[in-house]
Parts: sequence; structure tokens; C-alpha cells
Amino acid sequence: MAGTITSARRVYLTIYNWVVFYGWLQVLYRSLITLRQSGHQSVYAAVETPLQLAQSAAAVEILHSLIGLVRSPVSATLPQVSSRLYVTWGILYSFPEIRTHFLVSSLVISWSITEIIRYSFFGLKEAFGAAPGWLLWLRYSTFLALYPSGITSEVGLIYNALPYMVESGKYSLRMPNKWNFSFDYYYNAILILGIYVPGSPHMYGYMLGQRKKALSKAKRE
Repeated sequence: MAGTITSARRVYLTIYNWVVFYGWLQVLYRSLITLRQSGHQSVYAAVETPLQLAQSAAAVEILHSLIGLVRSPVSATLPQVSSRLYVTWGILYSFPEIRTHFLVSSLVISWSITEIIRYSFFGLKEAFGAAPGWLLWLRYSTFLALYPSGITSEVGLIYNALPYMVESGKYSLRMPNKWNFSFDYYYNAILILGIYVPGSPHMYGYMLGQRKKALSKAKRE
């Protein structure tokens, strides 16, 4: 019984990783082609659908962590996935005015390269029990540059969306209302920007620790 469950887990995670890998490959390919042919203003339109699908698929990784299907702790998975979902849906989808910003290009390229490496690494590990040494090194090294560029792009896009939040009043709930409750999407975004200040160094430090552990283990083997 235990062997059947383990096999089912490996098959599921193998399929999951390679399907999402393909989604991010589409994002990278379309963004680079569009950037070359039409400029950064057209990148979002070219990648919108695969970006939304690939990033939304990551939501199940929170469940994976919660039920112990993977080793990643929820404390690391939840903030990373939720922040990206927020930027994907709460910023880019919700405020079309910023879709032509040059930071969209740096965002999707940083995200897609990171995820192509990550999902192929775990896809190979689940399918064959191991991944090549060079892919292990990429998995735990490319974030040194891509994480800061991705975070900078996320913060920059949220910041640039602030005036449109105020102007449109989108997702805000004003008093008086039957629920006797108010919510301001603008101040919510300010709060999220504030969370990035301690959150980003914490996540970077966690990833540095994972890098040291993974590369040390690889050397011993």
C-alpha cells in the first residue's frame, strides 16, 4: 500500500512539474520574441494567458506543503506564491494601465527563468530520483541575481499601480454599507509594500541557507 502511494505521488508530482515547466517555457519564449520584435510595451499582451495559468498553478504548492507532499515548509511557500499571485491578478490583471511598463519585461523574464530551472529540476528528481549536477547548481545559484530583479520588478509595478488604485477605487469598499465595514485597496497595497521590506531579506536568507545545504550535500556525494 505504501509503495502504491509513493508511486502515485511521484507520478503526480512529475506530471505537475513538467506541465508547469511548459507553461513557463511559453512565457519566456513569448516574452523574448516580443521584446525583440515589438518592444517591452507588447510583452504583457503576448504572455498574459500562459503567465496567468502557470502562476495560478503554483497555488496548489501551498497545499502540497500543508499535507506533506513536498518537503518545502509552508512558511517559505506561502509568501512567495501569494505575492506572485497578487502581482499577477491584483496588479497586472486589475490595472491595465501598467501593462506596458518596462518592469513587466524584467518581471516575467526573472520569474520564467527561475521557474523553468526549478520545475525541470524537480521534474527530473521525481521522474528519475536525481537531477544533473549542473541543474542542481543552476537551481540553487541563479536566484542570486534573479530574485533581486524579480522582487524589484514586483515592488516597482505595485508602486506604479498606486495612482490607478486611487483613481479607480477598484476593490475598495466605502462606508456606509450594510456590512458596516470598509476596505481600501490602496492602503492594502501600501501594507503589502511594507511587508516586502522585512520579507524579502528573510526569503533571500532562507534561499541562501538552502543553497549552502544543497551544494554541500552534492559535494559529499
